[in-house]
Amino acid sequence: MLVVGLMRLDDQEARLQEAFPEVEFKFYKHPSELPKEVQQEMDVLISYHPEVNETFIENAPKLKWVAWYATGVNSLPFETLKEKGVKLSNAGGVHAQQLTEFLFAYILDDYKELKEIYAEQQEKVYNHKRVTPSVKDQHILFLGTGKIPQRAAQVAQTLGMKTLGLNTTGHAANYFDETYPISERQQVYEKADIVVNLLPETDGTRYLLTAEDFKAMNNHTLFVNLGRGTIATEAVIVDSLKNKAIRKAYLDVFEQEPLDSNSELYQLDNVFMTPHISGSNADNMKLATDIFSNNLKSFLNNGELTENEVNVDRGY
Repeated sequence: MLVVGLMRLDDQEARLQEAFPEVEFKFYKHPSELPKEVQQEMDVLISYHPEVNETFIENAPKLKWVAWYATGVNSLPFETLKEKGVKLSNAGGVHAQQLTEFLFAYILDDYKELKEIYAEQQEKVYNHKRVTPSVKDQHILFLGTGKIPQRAAQVAQTLGMKTLGLNTTGHAANYFDETYPISERQQVYEKADIVVNLLPETDGTRYLLTAEDFKAMNNHTLFVNLGRGTIATEAVIVDSLKNKAIRKAYLDVFEQEPLDSNSELYQLDNVFMTPHISGSNADNMKLATDIFSNNLKSFLNNGELTENEVNVDRGY
């Protein structure tokens, strides 16, 4: 079996080669370096590059499995993978801890008024009378109830928060006090003090949130987007912040990336932004390889994947 990586995995390469001596591994820094003859012979592909498109898959006739070293798989040619019977896995869950840490950094920065306190520090004001709200008993609503939202909801419950979740059917999920179908979201917003998007990008979630969604939220709502920037248009988010439909937003992802320097978001004083870094963790490569390694053991044994297999019909 030939496994091809279109990225260098550093010390994880030796780890895989030692663990699977019966497998041939070839690693390249970028898809542009991949020889055509290797592409035609490979059985398994490790990558996260946009160059893995319909044409690329068509030119890999022996390919049986794409191991995507990222969570979002929306750039891949699902129909082609389905037609050729190519399995797909992703790195879902790898970013759970890092994203959760960023989420609560945002929330506590807001609730504990750290930016306001720092502004006073700059003015040499010693305001020992400041009183800040607690997150205890606050209702936090997650768009999505998968691995990452579950980790975040677990931390939220530890802090005494009430956890609400939206998913396709309203099915129960670990660490959620209440769950609802996403189709009922506009009736659920009024329960929430904080709304967090952690949905993947699919045909069903792209531009899911409209101006009506933000109008249905409480005007004291804190909105956090750690999922995909295409959950709403930039214009809708800007208008919602300008018109005070919501109180404040923390955004790590954007409709267009990189964010244009002329974006009106830069002009608002009730939004704080990070440049799509909330999932970046020095351990991501190892964690993704943990998933790949477990799957490869199963794949060699019976041709099946045991972790993070993506349903190409649903897109996640």
